[in-house]
Amino acid sequence: MGEFGEQESRGYDRRATRLLGGLYRHIADEVATSTGTGEAVLDVGTGPGVLLAHLGRRRPDLLLHGVDLSPHMIALARTKLAGRPVELSVGDVGALPYPDNSFDLIVSSLSMHEWPDPVAAAAELERVLRPRGTLALYDFRFVRDAAMRTALGARFEEPTVRRKVVRPRGYPIGLYAQWTARAACRTRSVDDSRYA
Repeated sequence: MGEFGEQESRGYDRRATRLLGGLYRHIADEVATSTGTGEAVLDVGTGPGVLLAHLGRRRPDLLLHGVDLSPHMIALARTKLAGRPVELSVGDVGALPYPDNSFDLIVSSLSMHEWPDPVAAAAELERVLRPRGTLALYDFRFVRDAAMRTALGARFEEPTVRRKVVRPRGYPIGLYAQWTARAACRTRSVDDSRYA
């Protein structure tokens, strides 16, 4: 996955805030209605933190976390989310900097198409989800997703892996899709030593 430099990060922040507000509001609405009180949510590829800002306003009870490969994006997110209880980390979806069973929900918006290794990404997403936790990936509707769907099917309960077209309110056509999956109910020993 390519890393955004400082200038690219600032440009993306301006575009994301202006052009993608409807998508972020749509995702925030779905997260707000599908999560329980105090649940832990991870935004993978959080960029400048626009989605986390929406979620923080809608559901201040959630334990919000964001991870991005670019330190410049994380710096922008820290500025945008200053004063809010959000944990931000620099990290790659193929090697997430969190212990096993950390999150009730993992969400990602418009970064899946950049992930170079769907198998490693699916394994890491499944690893950090709690049993029965939910994964919700949003990306452009027309991205090539066969490798990611296969990887999700191998790591998550096959009947729960689904894809649907998403059309936020006010959008004339469905430009986006949502891929969802649910983690199996499993017992796993947790080795937190590598994250200390």
